[in-house]
Amino acid sequence: MADKIQLTPNVINEQGLRLSLKHGGQLEIECREEPFRKGPSWHGLWFMKSIDPSGEVQMLVTARMDATRGGFKVREFKTATGIISFLSDCGFAAVHFPLRAGDKTTLRLQLAA
Repeated sequence: MADKIQLTPNVINEQGLRLSLKHGGQLEIECREEPFRKGPSWHGLWFMKSIDPSGEVQMLVTARMDATRGGFKVREFKTATGIISFLSDCGFAAVHFPLRAGDKTTLRLQLAA
């Protein structure tokens, strides 16, 4: 992808992820902590990775730098609502994500022909 936004070899920001998805990339969602229900909301810990059409994998990071570690901060999703909102903003019309620690799901945008 010639117009790919490159931060470092193994990370990607939200803008870069959206660009990758529009060019046929995939999004991998990994559940890191078993979700639990607290009132009407589900809480847990999920991370996302971009898999571009060539197979390159990059971890989604925040736009902010992590000064204590001298680099980027991995984007963490701590609620199901946060995941749904993020995926909707990325253009997904239907979403699914894992609800067991250690499980992963891969999503791809339905691109117009």
